[in-house]
Amino acid sequence: MPPKPPVIEPAEGQAPTELVVEDVTVGDGAEAQPGAVVDVHYHGVEYDTNEVFDSSFVRGESVTFPLGRLIPGWQEGIPGMKVGGRRKLTVPPELAYGPAGAGHRLSRKTLVFIIDLLGTQ
Repeated sequence: MPPKPPVIEPAEGQAPTELVVEDVTVGDGAEAQPGAVVDVHYHGVEYDTNEVFDSSFVRGESVTFPLGRLIPGWQEGIPGMKVGGRRKLTVPPELAYGPAGAGHRLSRKTLVFIIDLLGTQ
């Protein structure tokens, strides 16, 4: 049975303008390096509405990505994380999908992710 999606409490106050990295659980496995390929479960919500926009937990399958192909907030926020860990990233638009008019439905949005690191190579 796939793990349940994590609960992300609604944000309070103004959205941060810098990347905010918070370890929920520190893992004890291998450490993700910049440019690594990572296997993760993630759950993402919009900062302002707490509306879920994407979740591998909901789909029931983890995903494997090369960090270099992900949004800058993930490229900066995942390295240093250890397998078995859970990290919360609050990502401003400049490190997510860009400012208004950038062509993505999440442009100009601050995003919050819970990421479980399942593997790294």
